[in-house]
Amino acid sequence: MTKNSSFFTSGMKLADLIHLDYKLLLLLPRFGLNLGFGDQTAEECCARVGVSSQLFIMICNIYAFENYSPRKEEIDQTEIDQLLAYLRHSHSYYLDDRIQRIQDQLKIMSANSDLAHQKILNRFFEEYKNEVINHFEYEEKTVFPYIQSIEVGKKATGYEIEIFEQNHSNIDDKLSDLKNIFIKYWPADSSQKERTAILFNIFSLEEDLRKHTFIEDKVLIPLVQKLEQNYGK
Repeated sequence: MTKNSSFFTSGMKLADLIHLDYKLLLLLPRFGLNLGFGDQTAEECCARVGVSSQLFIMICNIYAFENYSPRKEEIDQTEIDQLLAYLRHSHSYYLDDRIQRIQDQLKIMSANSDLAHQKILNRFFEEYKNEVINHFEYEEKTVFPYIQSIEVGKKATGYEIEIFEQNHSNIDDKLSDLKNIFIKYWPADSSQKERTAILFNIFSLEEDLRKHTFIEDKVLIPLVQKLEQNYGK
């Protein structure tokens, strides 16, 4: 089987999924899954940790296949509480792991640059990090509680998911500017090895955040819109 021959299913061995797309390794901690699952299927592994295999496979397909878009039936079957848990774990993963790792790399590399370049680079990334923090805080303190309340039939007045949809910005846009700084403008006498390592991490984070936004736009928002229709606006 090749990666593009078909989409993943929950009956496939989880190890086979990883072999077909190693980037799925980055999803495992967000679902509480650890390596060492032998020949167990994705469904068996998910059952062991109390995770919806339907949600896990859907997100794996989103990450692995550019031409994959969840069907309405898949979206309707999604458990909102588990989806919100996944999104929260992703927020922590981005801030505590991926973004922090890039920031640490930037500090090491910029330490060998002149003071002006250090200030520009560190300020730029700190502003980006704060933008991401604010984005996630809004979701966790406003959007997610609203979703949980409407799920139990307590729709808050003055808010609906359309507000989130209209103002849902891409938090990966500024990473393009950061990439260009290193590709086009950073002094050529800086370490090529360090610059390349940072770029790989930035490209990877940018792709991951794009998928994250896709999940919120194409899965979360339609789910909440359906809830709102059930309870009336």
